Amino acid sequence: MTKSWNEIVLKPKKNRYRWLIYVLLAAIYIWAFAGIPYTGIKETAGQITAAIMSGIFSPDWDYVYLPDGEDLLRGLLDTLAISILGTIISTVLCIPFAFWAAVNMSRSKWVSGSGKLVLSFIRTFPEIIMAILFIKAVGPGSFAGVLALGLHSVGMLGKLFADEVENMDKGPTEALIASGASRLQILWFAVIPQVLPGFLSYTLYRFEINLRSATILGVIGAGGIGTPLIFALSSRNWDRVGIILLGIIIMITVIDMISGAIRRKLV
Repeated sequence: MTKSWNEIVLKPKKNRYRWLIYVLLAAIYIWAFAGIPYTGIKETAGQITAAIMSGIFSPDWDYVYLPDGEDLLRGLLDTLAISILGTIISTVLCIPFAFWAAVNMSRSKWVSGSGKLVLSFIRTFPEIIMAILFIKAVGPGSFAGVLALGLHSVGMLGKLFADEVENMDKGPTEALIASGASRLQILWFAVIPQVLPGFLSYTLYRFEINLRSATILGVIGAGGIGTPLIFALSSRNWDRVGIILLGIIIMITVIDMISGAIRRKLV
């Protein structure tokens, strides 16, 4: 079967574009690695690595529970509480932002555009930057971590919620409008039943992300398991580092399994 003229002409063009992309990617990688200073490997690198691996694979089981002080269980529960409260705060706050940013919920594109701009501005700042700011404002501790996760998650959850509102079926809304229903009735009987499963699914997904972020925020003093982790790393207490990492892995794995099962039932 003979090839058409378009196939003969377009195939070399596609190959040229493909090779151009490969060259650009290679140039970007070379440029990125060229900016990384390399000072060599220290002579004690092997000893330190062996000490770290030995401590991680022989964790300090006594640190799991200490009756008279901070232990692994308290740190994990603190991290879990920070992520739960931060997710609840962000979910409540981002709902009005979502309806503000949704195109089909406003008559003017300028209104929805301003809402999207606000959400984009909130997403600009990473949670670790917000945690540093809140630590300066309210002091170190779990409260700063909750505020940082709650405010940072508004930007992403608000965008996802707005997309869910924009993708809903317009049929029930138009039917209620034709029957003379009020805006509150339209919102309660046509909008919320459609967007609620998606809202809950996105909230659970964001909770999983916040749980991972909460373990990091403790490193800078925002509470949670990250605080004893950074102390153990600073003192080179590798046995304690091992048990803390093991606890974080188990907690995140269990939460992911539970959240995934719930999301499968919602969607």
